[in-house]
Amino acid sequence: MLNAKKICKKAALVFFCFYINAPVSLAQNIPGVISVHDPVIIRQDSTYYIFCTGMGITVYSSRDMKNWQQQPPVFAKAPEWAVKAIPHFRGHIWAPDISYHNGLYYLFYAVSAFGKNTSAIGVATNKTLDIHSPAFTWEDHGQVIQSVPGRDMWNAIDPNIITDEKNVPWMVFGSFWNGIKIVKLDSTLLAVARPEQWYTVAARARNAVLPDSVAGDAAIEGPFVFKKDKYYYLFVSFDYCCRGEKSTYKMMVGRSENVYGPYVDRDGVPMNLGGGSLVLEGNKNWNGVGHNAVANFDGTDYLVFHGYDAQDNGKSKLRIEKLLWINGWPVVQQRLE
Repeated sequence: MLNAKKICKKAALVFFCFYINAPVSLAQNIPGVISVHDPVIIRQDSTYYIFCTGMGITVYSSRDMKNWQQQPPVFAKAPEWAVKAIPHFRGHIWAPDISYHNGLYYLFYAVSAFGKNTSAIGVATNKTLDIHSPAFTWEDHGQVIQSVPGRDMWNAIDPNIITDEKNVPWMVFGSFWNGIKIVKLDSTLLAVARPEQWYTVAARARNAVLPDSVAGDAAIEGPFVFKKDKYYYLFVSFDYCCRGEKSTYKMMVGRSENVYGPYVDRDGVPMNLGGGSLVLEGNKNWNGVGHNAVANFDGTDYLVFHGYDAQDNGKSKLRIEKLLWINGWPVVQQRLE
């Protein structure tokens, strides 16, 4: 994606994410004020946690999803495997995904070179998210997959984990190039299952004359799969992030009865052929909105994403909105203000 998470990732095209690690003013801990890119949310006991793009992975905690306190980053220094795998990588980690399986919290994350598909996805685990617990420690398990320019027409970034109806884990990921992929993981969630099963679940038309090593104009990224009733819903972001007031990011969706697709939009157009139904786009107050996650807490579904605040020079901020379902499709309860 060309998003600020990817401040660096997309550095060849844009330079905006310097906001990500800005100090948090406790006097301003209200919804939408903390500056984030690519947020994902989870709750442990009575505390909510946001993980997002940043040096070492930025983390916030809250008791009410309104007042947020910054926590120590996941990694105090750049993972050694990532430094070796990705040229010039120094610790700015993109688009984490947090989930709970088998008694552990699994944190998937992406590392990448500027504007290339020289990228990899890694994973770390922890028994707890409570930094005050004696059991709190992140164990990094290293690389899960890697994409290589000239070899792969896909990009190993933006991971999200979903388990199917048989409790089998899958990882959806990808950005630009030939689109969004999904692959089955083994029972440890630390490696791709064998034999490998890869599917393209969403894509947009790409200029065929561009070099394989260039992101190009097939602007799609930030996949997130959410199971609701009999359908799996694939959320993605179209168009461009990280351009401040010129950002055009918007969230799209399709659905499928199978986790590996095919996903189709409201009009029946397959997402791997460019389809996608609009969930939310920017307006005069929020230039672009995207890279979302979906979570259910106490019977209510929430759409969690970042938006570029038109009243604050396009600064990227956290947004959390209630999500309704009308005729089998997600609808944001309150439109952007």
